[in-house]
Amino acid sequence: MVNLGKNGEIVHSDGPIALCGGGEIGPNDLKLVLNRVHGTVAADGGAAALIDSGHVPDAVIGDFDSLEAPYRAQIPDDRLFPIREQDSTDFDKALRNIGAPLVLGVGFLGGRLDHQLAVFNAMIRLQDRPCVLLGQREVVFQAPPRISLSITPGDIVSLFPFRPVTGRSKGLEWPIDGLALEPDGRVGTSNRALSLVELEIDGPGLLVMVPRSALDLVMQAFASEQTGRWPALAE
Repeated sequence: MVNLGKNGEIVHSDGPIALCGGGEIGPNDLKLVLNRVHGTVAADGGAAALIDSGHVPDAVIGDFDSLEAPYRAQIPDDRLFPIREQDSTDFDKALRNIGAPLVLGVGFLGGRLDHQLAVFNAMIRLQDRPCVLLGQREVVFQAPPRISLSITPGDIVSLFPFRPVTGRSKGLEWPIDGLALEPDGRVGTSNRALSLVELEIDGPGLLVMVPRSALDLVMQAFASEQTGRWPALAE
């Protein structure tokens, strides 16, 4: 169930929430996402894809510079939440105002590289807001303190640090134990699963990329509440 305005957040849910952006969305992406969530939020112009698929979002959050009038007219006023400041992206505005055990984002990968980098930046800063992004070939999420995934042996597991991080792993062809991963130093892309993949990370800041087929495994891991959760950054 989605509640509006609870606990100081625009949207609050006890289950996963879909967040739809205005970027590239594959032909089956929305159906896949909507079958796995309890409610929908659009980041500004992302409302168009939802409405075109026959779904009116529970909330639209953003600066409203890309929400075209014909789509806006189809959304009840009490579901529109404009945030006019220009110091953050619409993805940032939406993610920081959703309280849910997991946000499943679609329409944020592919397309312009600068937009993708801004999304990754927001994911890292909003470290207390678990979020999984669905792409054409992969799903991307910030590594929680610990996670176990039954990835198919041979599948790619890429690790990219946006902050200096350390940790330990099991089930990877190249373990990360004893390594210092840094955005301008050693990274962990193109690793491979050998068996059950287990990651234990010492701090926030590490993006994990696994095949799109692992989406349900990732969602189940977060739903288990065994991953732990990073605290919000101090303001």
